[in-house]
Amino acid sequence: MSKDRRIRLKEPGRIWQMRVAGLAFRNGHVLVHRAAHERFWTFPGGRAEIGETTAETLRREMKEELGVEARIDRLLWSVENFFHYEGKDWQEYGLYYLMHLPESIAFHESEIIHRIQDGKNLLEFRWSKASRSALAALPIPPSFIAEEIENLPLHTRHLVWDDGDLDLL
Repeated sequence: MSKDRRIRLKEPGRIWQMRVAGLAFRNGHVLVHRAAHERFWTFPGGRAEIGETTAETLRREMKEELGVEARIDRLLWSVENFFHYEGKDWQEYGLYYLMHLPESIAFHESEIIHRIQDGKNLLEFRWSKASRSALAALPIPPSFIAEEIENLPLHTRHLVWDDGDLDLL
């Protein structure tokens, strides 16, 4: 078994991690995913690993989770995101890229289009309408993205954000 190279630090009651995610669009929708046991959705991606660029992280995650080659476009946001989840205080450094996925990825306006076992989590993927109201209704942290989904930044924005208690979503 190989050594875990994912970038994550743990202290009692606290976790810091680096996560890279991508926003892929099709037919006015954006791809989202979640662990089946969670109530909230996120944008597909995963934890960065030591020794890889963040674009490589996102390409690796899309290959592992969707079985496809992703084309990584520009960096939209870098986010210092704070939240409380599963009894711990999290500090996540997140990088959110615009990405392009092949047309071979299934599309449906409301149904789950893909499931995969990722470690102990069953991940579910679906397309959500790329609108403020649709993403707010999911819900999807970091929540500021719902506010900006209809008007993506032309240049990378850096934010410090606090999503509060995700257990309450």
